[in-house]
Amino acid sequence: MSDQPEALPPVGADDAGPAPAAPPLRKRPKPGERRVQILQTLATMLEQPGSERITTAALAARLKVSEAALYRHFASKAQMFEGLIEFIETSVFTLVNQILARDAAGGAQAQKIVTVLLQFGEKNPGMTRVMVGDALVFEHERLSARMNQFFDRLESQLRQSLRGAAEAGGSATPTVDAQALASALTAFAVGRLHRYARSGFKRAPTEQLELALQRLAA
Repeated sequence: MSDQPEALPPVGADDAGPAPAAPPLRKRPKPGERRVQILQTLATMLEQPGSERITTAALAARLKVSEAALYRHFASKAQMFEGLIEFIETSVFTLVNQILARDAAGGAQAQKIVTVLLQFGEKNPGMTRVMVGDALVFEHERLSARMNQFFDRLESQLRQSLRGAAEAGGSATPTVDAQALASALTAFAVGRLHRYARSGFKRAPTEQLELALQRLAA
């Protein structure tokens, strides 16, 4: 298993060979494929710097389907965003679990966790706007709450990784030390993602990352 973050997979590729001379019939998407197409298109639209609130009408137009067709796969636009958040959660924590299984707890493990988060954001600009909340401003409040839970969970894992290092370093207050550093690393990661989104995806969140993390976790 690779610990490199993935982008939302492309769908709809046709490997049937050259098109026949007669106009081909419109290919019916495979089960579940249309849902992925909708989420992929939504994520792509979110990658446009300065894009305003995305409407279901605009999303349907981009997909060249009716709005009713969207609602056959998702009960609401909020549910579409939940699909993106689920992709974020699954992708990032799959990578985190690989790190936990492979590396001993401590500062190096925590640095790798932050790194895969920022690499994921860099590879998926539209998802970054979801993670930092820019894309959720006008959406249902439960979406922002779920993203907050994502970062709370990440900070909790960082705290666990760092506690052992604090104890090994002879700290008299390992829990307090681990909490303080986990909070700082989480805030650093969120700040890098915010800057990436605000810059129109020009300032990479992984810019001089190794040096920054070494100084923070020293």
